[in-house]
Amino acid sequence: MKSTLKVGLVSTTRILVDESRCIGFMGKEGMVYATPRMVSDVEYACRDFLLEHLDEDEDSVGTHVSIDHLAATPLGLEVTIDVRIVDIEKRRVTFEFSVRDPVEECGRGRHVRFIVDKAKSFERIKAKRAQAGL
Repeated sequence: MKSTLKVGLVSTTRILVDESRCIGFMGKEGMVYATPRMVSDVEYACRDFLLEHLDEDEDSVGTHVSIDHLAATPLGLEVTIDVRIVDIEKRRVTFEFSVRDPVEECGRGRHVRFIVDKAKSFERIKAKRAQAGL
């Protein structure tokens, strides 16, 4: 990891809530931002931000998400995901985040990512696949 990775760094990501990000079980009128998609969007916002501060042979994996989905965001609105690094412990990076639509805060929480060496991760995955008979 690069020396630029520090507690207090912030990043903002903007995402349009399209149909692929919405629940569908309440029909067209009830299409709102789905919690699992919010989690995914937060994870990618954190990962993409973290990549700027990692070496080429590194990446990160999510290890924990704690989220409060506070309000419904209708189809067609844009959300802003603000993330802030609040702790770095060796290869473990903890983020706090807030998700806002144009009207209100619709989500917030914490996300932990672990910085990994890609080659070592690929070897572990290959060994586990072999152990499972794949």
